Amino acid sequence: MNKTVAAKTTWKGDMRVECEVRDHTIVIDQPADMGGSDAGPNPIEALLIALGSCQATMAAIIASQKRIDLAGFSIEIEGDYDLDSLMGKTEEEQTGMIEIRQKIFIDADLTDEEKKEFFEEVHARCPVTGSFLEKTQIKFEIE
Repeated sequence: MNKTVAAKTTWKGDMRVECEVRDHTIVIDQPADMGGSDAGPNPIEALLIALGSCQATMAAIIASQKRIDLAGFSIEIEGDYDLDSLMGKTEEEQTGMIEIRQKIFIDADLTDEEKKEFFEEVHARCPVTGSFLEKTQIKFEIE
């Protein structure tokens, strides 16, 4: 069963973008040194937020399904991308994230091996992770 989600993004001048999802508005912006006013995370940071929050949600779902008493779950995430590609200075490097590193903190009565297995399932079932790892098609039409 497929589920469709929708969002609208609108450029508001300078580097500010307002994103509307259901009844929520999220501001995406660049730091001052990249020409923004730092009113919110930049798109790459939002991508990391999407990944970590999706995995945290999956952890809650899986813990509930498996009756694991999950007292806490957090992820520290960092990633690298090629700034020269972003700025149009080269076309030779990968334009997306080159590498994402995560430190996973699971507070539950599980052994280290069980925590590893738990997060492997989180990783496997997370749709944002899947969007990174699979060749998700992006189709567009100009209105």
